[in-house]
Amino acid sequence: MNKTLVLKRLYREYTKRFLKKIFIAVFFSLLVAASTSSIAWLLDPAIDKIFLQKDQTLLILIPVLIIIAFTTKGVSLYLAKVIMINVGEDIKKKLQFDMLNTLIVADTQSIDEKHSGKFISNLTYDVMHITNLLSNGILNLFKDSLTLIGLLTVMFLQNWKLSLIAIILIPIASTAARSLGKRMGKITTQGQEKSSLLTKYLVELFKNHRLTKIFQKEKYERKRADSYLDQLKEKNKKIAQVIVRISPVMELLTGFMIAILIFYSGKLIAREELSVNNFFSFLAAMMLAYQPVRSLSTLNVILNQGLSAASRILSVIDTERLIKNKENSVDLNVKKANIEFNNVVFSYNNSDGEVLKKINLTFEGGKMTSLVGHSGSGKSTILNLIPRFYDCTKGEIKIDNQLIYDCTVESLRKNISLVSQETTLFDDTIKNNIKYANLDATDQEVLDAAKLSYSDEFINKLPNKYETLIGEDGVRLSGGEKQRISIARAMLKKSSIILLDEATSSLDSETETKIQEALKILTKDKTTIVIAHRLSTILNSNNIYLIDAGKVLDNGKHEELIAKSKIYKNFHDKQIKR
Repeated sequence: MNKTLVLKRLYREYTKRFLKKIFIAVFFSLLVAASTSSIAWLLDPAIDKIFLQKDQTLLILIPVLIIIAFTTKGVSLYLAKVIMINVGEDIKKKLQFDMLNTLIVADTQSIDEKHSGKFISNLTYDVMHITNLLSNGILNLFKDSLTLIGLLTVMFLQNWKLSLIAIILIPIASTAARSLGKRMGKITTQGQEKSSLLTKYLVELFKNHRLTKIFQKEKYERKRADSYLDQLKEKNKKIAQVIVRISPVMELLTGFMIAILIFYSGKLIAREELSVNNFFSFLAAMMLAYQPVRSLSTLNVILNQGLSAASRILSVIDTERLIKNKENSVDLNVKKANIEFNNVVFSYNNSDGEVLKKINLTFEGGKMTSLVGHSGSGKSTILNLIPRFYDCTKGEIKIDNQLIYDCTVESLRKNISLVSQETTLFDDTIKNNIKYANLDATDQEVLDAAKLSYSDEFINKLPNKYETLIGEDGVRLSGGEKQRISIARAMLKKSSIILLDEATSSLDSETETKIQEALKILTKDKTTIVIAHRLSTILNSNNIYLIDAGKVLDNGKHEELIAKSKIYKNFHDKQIKR
């Protein structure tokens, strides 16, 4: 992304709204510049009157003025920094919110393809650099530029010849800093990549800790951790080395400049073109200018770091949504909730093979239809196409003769509930996890849903009952308990269409019996689509589709398929008659 375009966008979307506060900070920066310059200027009359002429009339006044100048500088600098810190934090929040919102509204396909570690690194590492640019960078630009202008003015008032020599040397420092800044932009990007890999590994380490222990791979993981940390260390060392290179360069240039100025000043004093008080005032101004010159020379580094980070973040924020409403889309009007698949073809991005191959399916409204087949046959993909987690490559899907692509995504998903094998819970209370389906639900409605799903039985045994915190991903609950909460959540939504993807896979036989009774209540008069490996759970389905390799091989009731389908009978024989 072009750096100029990045800067314009950062200004338009993240900085423009804070212009008033920034202008106030600039005003205080002006006071910092004025007070700093006055400190150097006051040395002229102080040396001339107090030390050379031994005039006692200014003995109190000048020290008082110097104290006032330093106080003004300190207070003004403090206020300017406080304002820009607040601006920086507001910008930081806006950037992070935009990134999180991108994740929240992103297509399922986009999330599946996303590098979680890289995203987290963008959210923290990159945002830090952008915030630094838009807060410290802006403040330093104005503060140090104004201070440098003020000090240069003092220097010219003392002696224009010496000032010209000093000015000639300043661009040399800027050139050196600019070269280092370009290097910094490149190496910062590499550092971010290594940081994202470490973050990704950390996420995996948390998720797979049981696997690590059961296979006794602690030593192996320590080696992996050391490798990731070593790579990050080397990149951070290079970043630090680039930054610290500025210091010796500036020190060398400063020493060289002072040596030349002292030499030339001696010549000017000998020719009586320069007085001692003028020289010390000039020298003070030049020494005070060292900090803003040094700060401005590193501004290019901050700029390159910030723009590189902004380019990465804005590319994430700009991720295009594939699943979105068409122009003039209408709300889905569900009456019977009949679902039709007409010649539906589906393939994943960057995949040559078709997962679904011109399949035709009918899910009768108010009835239960089951999908049976080997793993990878396409069953879950069929379920994912109905709420538009993905869009089919070819063909059409209709609900009550309405193309789902002509309807708003919101109205479509409003009518669908999903209970899947991979139960998703939040690190929150049991009540809030159930209530996630309907935030406006009353406590009584939550209780009713819990009772119908047989969740109430174990919830009331917990110390804090419905207010019990379940931990990250429901770590404090068993698989069956988590599944029952998931079913309670689906009950609370009261949708016309129910999708059950291995909904009872995590349950023991006793719990499964209870859940089957609960599911009868959940799915009564609802269009229900069931995926199950255990045929015992779908024997009473109104229709069963046999899916294999993305194709529909056969369909019918259980008894019909037993009679006419060898593949289905084989499923049955293995599970029921073994």
